[in-house]
Amino acid sequence: MPRGGKKGHKGRGKQFSNPEEIDRQMKAQRELEENGGVEKEVASNSEESSSDEESESRKRSGVEGIIEIENPNRVSQKSKKVAEVDVDAPQELSRREREEIEKQKSKERYRKLHMEGKTEQARADLARLAIIKKQREDAAKKRDELRKDKETEEAKAKR
Repeated sequence: MPRGGKKGHKGRGKQFSNPEEIDRQMKAQRELEENGGVEKEVASNSEESSSDEESESRKRSGVEGIIEIENPNRVSQKSKKVAEVDVDAPQELSRREREEIEKQKSKERYRKLHMEGKTEQARADLARLAIIKKQREDAAKKRDELRKDKETEEAKAKR
């Protein structure tokens, strides 16, 4: 149920193409098919020049047509042809991409230094490891001594 003054999208007026416009488009299509690729190249060159003119006329539409506005920050997007694109040229990385690469390199450097034992954390780990090894060796010696004492006591008891 529609409320208040809201109306649905249905029931809008339909726009039909003008018959003369349809005939003109069909004639242009037939001419292109009859003339083949030669006409297409000439048409594409003329379209490029007309597209430049259209972009200038679009810039001048609205208030800009009345008032001269020059925005130095506005960069117009120009499309490049496939032949003009240089694949071998070095691509500039974005700030995020550069930071990500630097981050990966620093992690790799740190890991390498850590493996060599040159970082503070690696030194602390090695010291802790040495203490643990010493404790385990002492515990092993005590067990051996207790086992030997037990064996000697058992041997004495059997006699």
